[in-house]
Amino acid sequence: MSVTGRLYGLLAEFDNPTDLVRAVRYARESGYRRLDAYTPYPIEELTDALQFHRTRMPLVIFIGGAIGCLGGYLLQYYCAAWDYPINVGGRPLNRWPAFIPVMFELTVLIAALAAVFGLLGLCGLPRPHHPLFDVPDFELASRTRFFLCIQADDPQFDLQQTVTFLRGLKARSVVEVPLRRR
Repeated sequence: MSVTGRLYGLLAEFDNPTDLVRAVRYARESGYRRLDAYTPYPIEELTDALQFHRTRMPLVIFIGGAIGCLGGYLLQYYCAAWDYPINVGGRPLNRWPAFIPVMFELTVLIAALAAVFGLLGLCGLPRPHHPLFDVPDFELASRTRFFLCIQADDPQFDLQQTVTFLRGLKARSVVEVPLRRR
């Protein structure tokens, strides 16, 4: 049963971090893959239980740095050897040791810009509204409560079975999270 058109997922509320971590581990063992947890403070065991995947950020930053380095070299080579060649003291036009400071600075600059914009892009930001913000008790995630959300686009997701599954984990409440499209 596919409900991804009208439902973002199911949100289960727990009273303590131990119950939440146990619920996440059991959900992963049961085959759910599209889930996330929300807590008022970091929980080390939760990261392991969610089995976060590796990010593509190092690759984005490396590519940005390589483009900056190559761009710095090509810019200086074009200026010194192609566009306005001046032979000073019999030195070669391609004097790459003199290009190193600019290449280094452009490597750092473009890698940093790639990191900022790559992070924004991979996180899907800016996102002014998230469907979980429509759940009335979700504001307690920043104070006292612990939440587990199983998204409706999970291959294992079936509305009735997932509600029964979450209630079986001793969740305080299970709420449907509507997907609001504008």
